[in-house]
Amino acid sequence: MNENILDTVRKIHFVGIGGSGMCPIAEILYHNGYAVTGSDRSESETLNRVKNLGIPVMLGHHPENVDGAQLVVYSAAVQQDNPELMAAKAKGITTVERSVLLGELARKYAHAVGVSGTHGKTTTTAMITQILMTADMDPSAVIGGKLNLIGGNGRAGKSETIVCEACEYVDTFLQMTPAISVILNIDEDHLDYFGSLDNIIRSFHQFAEQTSETIIVNGDDENSLRAVEGIDPKKVVTFGFDPKNDYHAERICEEEHACRAFTLYRRGEKLAVIELSVPGRHNILNALAACAAADILGAPTEALVKGLHEFTGVHRRFEIRGKFNGVTVADDFAHHPAELSATLKAAMEMGYHAVWAIFQPHTYSRTHLLFDEFVEALSVPDHLILTEILAVREQNTYNIYADDLAAKIPGCVRLNEFDEIADYAIAHAEPGDLILTLGGGDIYRCADLLVEKYQAKA
Repeated sequence: MNENILDTVRKIHFVGIGGSGMCPIAEILYHNGYAVTGSDRSESETLNRVKNLGIPVMLGHHPENVDGAQLVVYSAAVQQDNPELMAAKAKGITTVERSVLLGELARKYAHAVGVSGTHGKTTTTAMITQILMTADMDPSAVIGGKLNLIGGNGRAGKSETIVCEACEYVDTFLQMTPAISVILNIDEDHLDYFGSLDNIIRSFHQFAEQTSETIIVNGDDENSLRAVEGIDPKKVVTFGFDPKNDYHAERICEEEHACRAFTLYRRGEKLAVIELSVPGRHNILNALAACAAADILGAPTEALVKGLHEFTGVHRRFEIRGKFNGVTVADDFAHHPAELSATLKAAMEMGYHAVWAIFQPHTYSRTHLLFDEFVEALSVPDHLILTEILAVREQNTYNIYADDLAAKIPGCVRLNEFDEIADYAIAHAEPGDLILTLGGGDIYRCADLLVEKYQAKA
């Protein structure tokens, strides 16, 4: 096996250290004795967390920031003409993209868990982390969102276990060779890169093949099962609602009209009653995957029960921002039709008088290629407000606009400015309603505005 780059360096510089995927890796390496420095363009909560650890951080990207580094790490958001990257290359300093370093870091742990899937990665990674911490198993973790229990999106534990979110975009998860992998679901997404569902499944199959011990897979999801075809069946563990799965849920109870409690079975044997604090059938599936992973790692059953009951969600995953004049304001990261459908159906079952969804479409390619699926998902709530499409990394070569979506959804309101959207929602929402902002971009700023405007009216 090739030498691990982390065995050859001690001084590591992070370009964009405040990024949600960068700061937990920096934190773990710092706690493991590496000399870590970093830079970023602006202040943020994650940047402050890194600074508070004692890691030297520079604001702005300057060539001299890499002086003394033996390795320079950059996130996918950093352009190749970044002055620090260019300086590192000119000085002969090795540079690696974040996912490469995460793969190397995970290989330093005997029990590395890689959580993959089109949807639910962050929530499930956080659930596993919470269960293991409840069991006093002291895991390290790299999570795509903030977990309240640890006050951030990563932690450095002292055990041989690390739990990592493994993202499929541009095949970054293929940098990992986990002991245990989780495949939550596989849907058409990132088609600008993969081109077809078959190519996506092929990448997940490769991820499964790179797993050394156990692959935990959604046995109810046809695409996920296709991804593990040809894999040694002794390595495959299934979860889902169907009793044929190794871990399955029965006797699902409705609380406040949203699925929250279920009986957990392991290979037909009743293991426990799990009471979740997060709503929706999709979260029961996430919890089943988390139970399987934690159980295989040796967590006692009582830790599954306690950890999942005390898990209150992750930042931007149906995050309740407050209740004002009887109106609940929440925010969610959902940006793919399957995520939107799951989140909006859960919201519609929670007993609100009416659900107001405010959605910011994310990338032209996704909106164009999954147009009909978006129309179907966005037709679920009582009311829909739609912003223009957020370009992210693309040019609009598809000639697609939010107005095209709005024209297909009866009653849809099309507004562009967050300020205008917040005013419209506040003017029309009534006591007992839910206003839910949704999207993978900066739509959370609209939720911020809603909170500010409601508070100003109080």
